[in-house]
Amino acid sequence: MIPTDWPRIVAIGETLWDLFPDAAVWGGAPGNVACHAAALGVATAMISRVGCDDFGDCGLAALAAHGVDCRFLQRDADFPTGSVQVTLSPTGDANYLFATDTAWDQLAWQPQLPPLAAAVEAVCFGTLGQRSRQSRETIRRFLAAAPQAIRVFDVNLRQQFFSAELIRDSLGLATVLKLNDEELPVVAAACGLASVDPVAVADALVAAYGLQLVAVTRGAAGSLLVGRGQRSERAAEAATIIDTVGAGDAFTAALIVGLLESRPLEQMHDHAAQLAAFVCGQRGATPTIPEHLRH
Repeated sequence: MIPTDWPRIVAIGETLWDLFPDAAVWGGAPGNVACHAAALGVATAMISRVGCDDFGDCGLAALAAHGVDCRFLQRDADFPTGSVQVTLSPTGDANYLFATDTAWDQLAWQPQLPPLAAAVEAVCFGTLGQRSRQSRETIRRFLAAAPQAIRVFDVNLRQQFFSAELIRDSLGLATVLKLNDEELPVVAAACGLASVDPVAVADALVAAYGLQLVAVTRGAAGSLLVGRGQRSERAAEAATIIDTVGAGDAFTAALIVGLLESRPLEQMHDHAAQLAAFVCGQRGATPTIPEHLRH
C-alpha cells in the first residue's frame, strides 16, 4: 500500500553546494525546484545522493529547513557531496564550474522508488543529473515508472555535460519542457530545427514530442509559454538584480504547482514570472518566499 503522506512532486538529480566567492549556499537545479515547490505549499521530495560528510549533513538540513521531504535522499561513503564554483558577472549572471565524481553521480535504484513513482503527480529532471551512466539510468527508470505524472524536463545545460542525443532522449520522456533563451538554439539544433525563433521552436517541439507545455525564459526580454493551441508572452518583471541563481528554478516550481492546480495559462505565467523576479533580487537560489507570492 502506498503511504498517504508521500509527496505530490519529486525533483530528481543533482543536489550540491553553490560555492560563491564569499559564501557556500545549498543549491543544484532540482534541489532548488524542490525548495521552491515546498515553499509554495505542495508536498515535495528530493531524490539525490550526498556524501557522508559535513557538506552532506548540512545539505540535508538545508533541504529539510525548506520543507523538502528528504526520505529518499541517499548517502554515499565513497564519494563527496557535490559542489560547484559560482562566479558572477557585473550584471549578476552566474557561471558554473562543477566538481566531478561526486555523490549525486552515483544515484542508485532503491526499493522505495517504484511505489513513489507510481504515486507521484509531477517529476522534475534535467540534463546535468544524467551526466553519469549510473544516475542517468536511475532517473530514466524512475520516469518510466511514473507514466501518470507531469514530467518536467528542465534543460539546464552546464559545461560539457550534455549532448544532442541526451536532449532528444530526455524530450521523449517529458510532458513539459523548460529552457532559457541561451539553451533554445542548442535544443533546436539537437532536434534538427532550422529556426531559432522561440515561438516557432516551441510550436515544433510541442508537435514533435507531444508536449503539454514549453516554457522559455528570456531574461530581460521576458518569458514565453506555448501549449497545445495556447500561447502566453510576458515582459520581464521590473527587478533589482542581485544574482540570477535559482530564478529559473523558481519559475519552474511555480509552473509545476500551477499545472497541478489546473490554473489558467496567464495566471500561471504571472505567478512564475513574479516569483522569478523576486529571486533575482535576493542573494542565493532559495530565499524565503514572501506570503503574497506563495499562492
